[in-house]
Amino acid sequence: MITAFLLRSLDRKIIVAIAVLLALAVFVPASNLLLPEDSPLHVPTYLVALFGKYLTYALLALALDLVWGYCGILSLGHGAFFALGGYAMGMYLMRQIGPRGVYGDAILPDFMVFLNWKELPWFWYGFDQFWFAALMVVVVPGLLAFVFGWFAFRSRVNGVYLSIITQAMTYALLLAFFRNDMGFGGNNGLTDFKDILGFNIQAGGTRAALFAASAIMLALSLLVASGIVRSKFGKVLVGIRDAESRVRFLGFRVEHMKLFTFVVSAMMAGIAGALYVPQVGIINPGEFAPANSIEVVIWTAVGGRATLIGPIIGAVLVNGGKTIFTGLFPEFWLFALGALFVAVTLFLPKGIVGTISGYIASRREYRKAASAKPVPIDAEPQAAE
Repeated sequence: MITAFLLRSLDRKIIVAIAVLLALAVFVPASNLLLPEDSPLHVPTYLVALFGKYLTYALLALALDLVWGYCGILSLGHGAFFALGGYAMGMYLMRQIGPRGVYGDAILPDFMVFLNWKELPWFWYGFDQFWFAALMVVVVPGLLAFVFGWFAFRSRVNGVYLSIITQAMTYALLLAFFRNDMGFGGNNGLTDFKDILGFNIQAGGTRAALFAASAIMLALSLLVASGIVRSKFGKVLVGIRDAESRVRFLGFRVEHMKLFTFVVSAMMAGIAGALYVPQVGIINPGEFAPANSIEVVIWTAVGGRATLIGPIIGAVLVNGGKTIFTGLFPEFWLFALGALFVAVTLFLPKGIVGTISGYIASRREYRKAASAKPVPIDAEPQAAE
């Protein structure tokens, strides 16, 4: 029943996007593993990891679009959910190192041995099992979003005030995770990963599999998000975004609907963080930085909020440009990013996808009006006999 509901909620653009992502999940790993390096279609291993990172960013932008584009919640703290999912995966990867660490301790990670920890903290228990870590990837961000949203939405905090509170939340987590006594590696974070599910994390096959997992998870998340926003529930969300007081007057429990959407979005962000960590090889408190969450807003705005596909395109384009631009002019990247956001706000307020969709819709309406035949009007009425 759920599958039929999701399939009925798809439109042509979503179907094409999902098909492209699934095709990439097959083509990129196959070209990396099966084609010789001198082939023009061969994708190097470093590009597989880089493109995989872009896909995790795209999933994070999609998560933000679900709450900002369709519910009107401008979250400046989604980087916190992303980082928490990343830390959950990082804890699992650290437990897999075992005696192969620098200090050779079979239980304690290297940073704990260095800081003279005598035993493993209770909140690290269970992270030696992948299923438990995968569960925590969605439970921890979802629980934080639930607690935060429960108080914020019941108190009817909206607009810029809600944005500031979400930014304060991620900044508070940044300060907390920087502390060595928190048990998460302090400033250095978690790194030096060896294996994931028993496979060498540096191997080309593992990186190809992680890319495929990122593409498939992005496709599934796009399917779920489309099912939400195209349902009756999604129509109410748009009503909350545009006129919350009217929706509340009609009898809907607005705070409950906001809370559900916020929690789902946080879980999606946590999954993105979990896929990000094994591909980049590190997770540290810098991922909680408020600037990271602001960048996600820029990706979503550039691609086009309330389009689902737009944030995916925006995340890939902006981060691809960042990779190129920082290599050529690293000291000017932040200025370029700010100029990009201003330019999009002034000249493309609907983003790339929103502007193109609007143009196509206007051309369709113009052709429809032009092809309509005029109704003939008699020059003179018939005389009565």
